[in-house]
Amino acid sequence: MEDHIFKGRAGIIGIGTSIPPNRLEQNEVFQRIEQSCKKDSDVVRWARRIFKQCGVETRYTCEPDFLEQAGACRYLPDHEGAVVPTTSERMEVYQRESVPLAVEAAREAMAEAGLSPSSVTHLVTVSCTGQFLPGLDTVLAKELGLSRRICRMPLIFQGCSAGLRAVQLAKDIVESNPSTVLVVCVELCTIHFQPPASREALFGASFFGDGASACVVSRVSDGREHVFMLGEGHSVIIPDSEEEMIWKVGDHGFDLYLSPAIPKLLKTFLREEVELLLGEQSLPALWAVHPGGRGIVDAVQEMFELKDDQVTFSRDILKHYGNLSSATILFVLKSMREHLIKQGTERAKGISLAFGPGLTAELLNFSYIQTAGKPFLAGKDAAYVQ
Repeated sequence: MEDHIFKGRAGIIGIGTSIPPNRLEQNEVFQRIEQSCKKDSDVVRWARRIFKQCGVETRYTCEPDFLEQAGACRYLPDHEGAVVPTTSERMEVYQRESVPLAVEAAREAMAEAGLSPSSVTHLVTVSCTGQFLPGLDTVLAKELGLSRRICRMPLIFQGCSAGLRAVQLAKDIVESNPSTVLVVCVELCTIHFQPPASREALFGASFFGDGASACVVSRVSDGREHVFMLGEGHSVIIPDSEEEMIWKVGDHGFDLYLSPAIPKLLKTFLREEVELLLGEQSLPALWAVHPGGRGIVDAVQEMFELKDDQVTFSRDILKHYGNLSSATILFVLKSMREHLIKQGTERAKGISLAFGPGLTAELLNFSYIQTAGKPFLAGKDAAYVQ
C-alpha cells in the first residue's frame, strides 16, 4: 500500500485503560448468587450452568461490598425483605467512582500520544451505567486541564456498541477538520447487580465488570509508531430485534435483559454487513470483536472460520476482565497492539465489531502500521497489507 494514502487519515495514536482495585473471582460471585437464590433451586442450577460456560474467570468492581462473605453483600442479600441499594444510592457510587477511573485511562492515552491537554479539541465521553450533572464530560475537562472551550460530546445510554461508535465519530471529526479527539469510556456495570428474579437476569451478573478506557484520535504524521489507522465503517440496526437486549432504569438499579438468542441473530445478518464493509477485499487477519459474551465470540469465529489466535484478544479480555460494556473494545485493541509490537509486525489489516441495544452492530475497518511513512518491505505480513 502506498504511504501517501495514509496522509490526512485519522488514526488511534494512544490508548489507555484502568480498572478498580477490587477483584472478583467467578466462583466467589456464583457463591453470592447461590446464597441469594438458595430457595429457588431452578435459578441456582441455571446460574451454575451460565457461570461455568460464560468464559469469565475474573472481573473487577468499584464496590468493595461485593468482597463481603456470601449473604453479607447488600447487593445480593440472602434473605427476603433485605434492603438493597436504591438507584439513587447506586448513582452516588457511580459519580464517586467513575471519575477517577476515567481520568486514569485518559491520562494514559494522552501520555502515550505525547499530547498536552491544550491540544485536545474534542472530548467524547461514553457511558451507559450511570448519569449525573454536571456530567462526566464537564468533570473530565476540569480534571484533565482541557480547554474550557473544548467541544464536548457525551454518548449516553447506548450500551456495549457505543465505544466503537465513539471511535467512528472521532474519525469523522478528525477527517472533516484537523482536530484531536479524546474518547473516554467508563462503565460500572457491577453496581447494578440485583438478586436475580429470572434465568435471563443471570446473564448480566455472570460476565459484566467495571473499568474505563480511552483513546486519542488524530491525523497521523510521518514517524508516528504503532498506530491503528481508521478506515471505513458503518452502523446497522437489525429489524425486529429490539426486545433482545433491554436496559431500563428500575428502583434498585438498571434492569438488564439479554436474550440467549443474540448469537444466533448475529448469524442471520452479520455476514452481509461484513461483506458490505469489505467490498472486494478479502477477510483481514486482525479481528477486534467486542466480547459481549462467549457465545458472541463463538458465533463470529464460526461464521468467518477464524483461527483461535484471531479471536484470542477478545477471549482473553472476557476471561480476565469480563464484559466492560462500551469500554471493552479499547481493551481488546490495546491487547492486540501489544501483541503486534512484540511480534514486530510491520502492517496488518483488520476489522472491529461491536454489538449493542437495537440490536445495533458497529463495524469498522482499520490497519495497524508499525511506523507511519516508513516504506513497507514485503515479508511474512505482506498478505495482510491493505
